[in-house]
Amino acid sequence: MVEVVAALIWQKGQFLICQRPAHKARGLLWEFVGGKVEPGEAKEQALIRECQEELGILVSVREKFMDVLHEYPDLTIHLTLFHASIATGTPQVLEHNDIRWITPNEIDQYDFCPADEVILERLKGEFHN
Repeated sequence: MVEVVAALIWQKGQFLICQRPAHKARGLLWEFVGGKVEPGEAKEQALIRECQEELGILVSVREKFMDVLHEYPDLTIHLTLFHASIATGTPQVLEHNDIRWITPNEIDQYDFCPADEVILERLKGEFHN
């Protein structure tokens, strides 16, 4: 099982989503910023590192929003999604195909990675306008 972390970053009633590069597994699907936890790395440290690598921002990691266990055909992941805020920087497209700020009401307009579906349902239920 692969440990994965991701960030739920809110700004002005919208949250940040990232589109996976076309050449990667699940290419062009949307997801939350994040990635794999390296051996010996705390989840919070991994999330800070991934946000720096992928978006060029420094985040403050806050409380956990939820955990998801998902089996893809090629791997099983344990995804921990944390609330996070941007401490410094402006998100840049460094590793993704695109990034967007969306509201919970706009979720259905995007094709997300299957592991994110249960998270998105919770967001739609808790934060609908």
